[in-house]
Amino acid sequence: MAKLYFYYSAMNAGKTTTLLQSAYNYRERGMRTLILTPALDNRYGEGVVASRIGLKAHACRFAGDHDLFALVEADIAARGPLHCVLADESQFLTRAQVWQLSDVVDRLDIPVLAYGLRTDFRGELFEGSRYLLAWADNLEEIKTICHSGRKATMVVRVDEQGRAVTEGPQVEIGGNDRYVSVSRAEFKKISEGRGRIELQQAVLPLSDSEPSPRSS
Repeated sequence: MAKLYFYYSAMNAGKTTTLLQSAYNYRERGMRTLILTPALDNRYGEGVVASRIGLKAHACRFAGDHDLFALVEADIAARGPLHCVLADESQFLTRAQVWQLSDVVDRLDIPVLAYGLRTDFRGELFEGSRYLLAWADNLEEIKTICHSGRKATMVVRVDEQGRAVTEGPQVEIGGNDRYVSVSRAEFKKISEGRGRIELQQAVLPLSDSEPSPRSS
């Protein structure tokens, strides 16, 4: 029986890496998948889903006024049976689109795996995340860590000096140059102007003999 899954986290927890791994697992078994990505996120090119560690795949772009149930039906009509739908950056879904994805599950019996942020830089729920939390059959947190050593559950938008930005549009596409995942305690501290945060993150060493940039 198909289900609607929502995998949520703060930034840089490996959501897209997990999505691409899931898609690969299906395809390795001869099963066809459809990856959806919002048109507004074109950091890696139009219709491309990419992870920070270099994995990437082609995806079907959608805008806020697209009917995702109709999109899935059209894909099946054109390319044949579909075994799984995966939605990247699903926080950008509209309420209607989350409902349409639930119809993919309930009417077409196709599992849908949605991956996205839970909250924005103000600590508020995104529209897509709000309704995925309300309507998904399964909720799973993908964990990441704050520079303090605590679990990171929130996202801070920062300026060039590492100071928190507390006003502005909810949606402003960016990566490590604009956003940092932190614990709730750090979110309060930085948002209240009682600290700043370093934007540049350490590169994972390729071997034990290769030092991290922070060790020099």
